[in-house]
Amino acid sequence: MTDYLNEAKGLMSRMREVRPAFRGLETMELEPGAISAVPAYLKRQGLNSPIVVADANTYEAAGQTLMERLEAEGLEPRLCLIKPDELGDVVADERSLMQLFVEVEPERTGCLIAVGSGTLHDITRFVAHRCGKPFVSVPTAPSVDGFTSAGAPIVVRGIKQTFAATAPIALFADPDILAKAPQPLIAAGFGDMLGKYTSLLDWRFSSTTAGEPYDDQVAEITERALESCIQHVEAIGQRTEEGIRILMTALIESGIAMLLFGQSHPASGAEHHLSHYWEMEYLRRGNRALLHGAKVGVACSEISSLYHAAADQGVYPYAEPKLWETYREQVREWLRKVPSKEEIGGLLRQAGGPSSLEELGIDEELFGESLREAHKLRDRHTILRALNEADGVEQREMTLYR
Repeated sequence: MTDYLNEAKGLMSRMREVRPAFRGLETMELEPGAISAVPAYLKRQGLNSPIVVADANTYEAAGQTLMERLEAEGLEPRLCLIKPDELGDVVADERSLMQLFVEVEPERTGCLIAVGSGTLHDITRFVAHRCGKPFVSVPTAPSVDGFTSAGAPIVVRGIKQTFAATAPIALFADPDILAKAPQPLIAAGFGDMLGKYTSLLDWRFSSTTAGEPYDDQVAEITERALESCIQHVEAIGQRTEEGIRILMTALIESGIAMLLFGQSHPASGAEHHLSHYWEMEYLRRGNRALLHGAKVGVACSEISSLYHAAADQGVYPYAEPKLWETYREQVREWLRKVPSKEEIGGLLRQAGGPSSLEELGIDEELFGESLREAHKLRDRHTILRALNEADGVEQREMTLYR
């Protein structure tokens, strides 16, 4: 792990001193063979009869091996294979939650173990939280930064909402397993990290203009994690051992930043709002799901284009001229750190993922609708929200940069 990740772990230790009830991330391992350390950890914690939560793919990638090792140590594990929906997608929705809920036996179940990527972790952390059980994270792909999150994005009746849940008490990430993940999942993890360009910008903007909370130290953790990915994009795209390790470390660091801050501001801005909007519309249409990080990466490029055009053309979102005069130069300075749409697209291609709306499969009608509506999904003062709330926005129809 990087020195900065170890520093973040130290911050979490001090946070536990202030919040004794917090049990998140007592143990983190990112080493070859890390999965072999899970049984011994559970024994030390007295967590017998764990439920291993996986799907058909992640069971093959790591779940079967983990089950065998838990059984060999006499821990009496049980397996819950989350079923896909009618389209073949595993979704964090009411049906998946209920499938896991009925497996949890209050007196018997010691903990839940999420074996998979983001969706399986969201299902597991939500159920673990509501059942008062700890959960352990075993990632099978470096695809999202939500492994260490304490929030669970859940689709309820077609609407994606983020619920308070619980962070894992331990994470065991095995690079040998992660490196075998399909390239689209690896590229999605890189796309999720690229989204920090615009999420950090939106966070600074919301703090400056609307007084939303901000933390310089958390922002620095996130920025360093992002920069490490940019510097090693070629290695990530080529799936080298170093590239996979750097990507996974960055995703963990980003997750820790959110955990330290207590909210998702450092890693989730307008680019995530677009991604969530597209996901809900795909569910409504009955389309196959798109990878979260793939959506975030492309959304980041489009949001970057929108924000740069708004600043360069002198069209500032807020209707109040005094506010623009006050913050114009500061916003322009922040935007110098945000690459152009073309630069972001180039990075996405290097990582082996989709780099445009067309490649992703998002049509112009859905894209335009999301620009006008996605800011309503969260109560955040992003620049996208400000653009939509400005006088005359309907006349511009958010096409000033296309």
